[in-house]
Amino acid sequence: MRVLTWNLWWRFGPWERRREAIAAVLRDLRPDVAGLQEVWAADGDNLARWLANELGMHWTFAQVGDPRPWQRRIGDPAIGVGNAVLSRWPITARQVAELPGVHGEDRGRIALHARIAAPGHDLPFFTTHLAAAADASAVRCEQVKALATFVAAHRDGTSFPPVITGDFNARPDSDEIQLFGGYKTAPAVAGQVLLDAWEHASPTQPSATWDTANPFVAVYFGPSARVDYIHVGPPGPGGLGDVTSVRRAGDAAHGGVWPSDHAAVVADLRDA
Repeated sequence: MRVLTWNLWWRFGPWERRREAIAAVLRDLRPDVAGLQEVWAADGDNLARWLANELGMHWTFAQVGDPRPWQRRIGDPAIGVGNAVLSRWPITARQVAELPGVHGEDRGRIALHARIAAPGHDLPFFTTHLAAAADASAVRCEQVKALATFVAAHRDGTSFPPVITGDFNARPDSDEIQLFGGYKTAPAVAGQVLLDAWEHASPTQPSATWDTANPFVAVYFGPSARVDYIHVGPPGPGGLGDVTSVRRAGDAAHGGVWPSDHAAVVADLRDA
């Protein structure tokens, strides 16, 4: 099973050209399930629907609780923003959880759960987008506690471990990432361990998903970092859900335009 996470950079930059590049990258990668962040919604349509139609996938979308800070940034009160899931298989249930936030863009952040009717086993799949401010580690810690509780409430009833995707806006050694994983410090939910899929990657493989090689990132003059994650619960019977490979994707220009300001992360999981 191939799973993916990708922050799609909302309606910033040359979004119509980027939309085509995003679809082309996903078409080449052929993910079975994708968690997407910064998905735009406008005029009764949204990017998730458009991508699902292009790729022949099922989809679900949830808007952030308060889109106004985003709308002020782009100067258009009609453009919504949220998280989405695309799936090769039917989505049989969905739930949304609001995450703690304090002000500005941190307010109204959400997590989206989609129950996927994958062959042989239901897949409990989640995607989220945490607070962005560099000094918001304490906020993100509260958000991952809420996210971990949300995962615990919807992970049962299947042998497949939960898969959590998202832009956490945090480096791997941060308090919030350690807390969410729960295997390098006490877990946010007692007994719940969620493994960072990237630990299966080759140490020589480029890892930064916020990468100054990308011209959309270079203008900020900050260091490159890995801030986008796929977390998976411990493998089920026979190694079900075990990570067999993981890498970056969408990390170069496609058709003359970079698809997003973030690279995607794609992982292959054992499904039988």
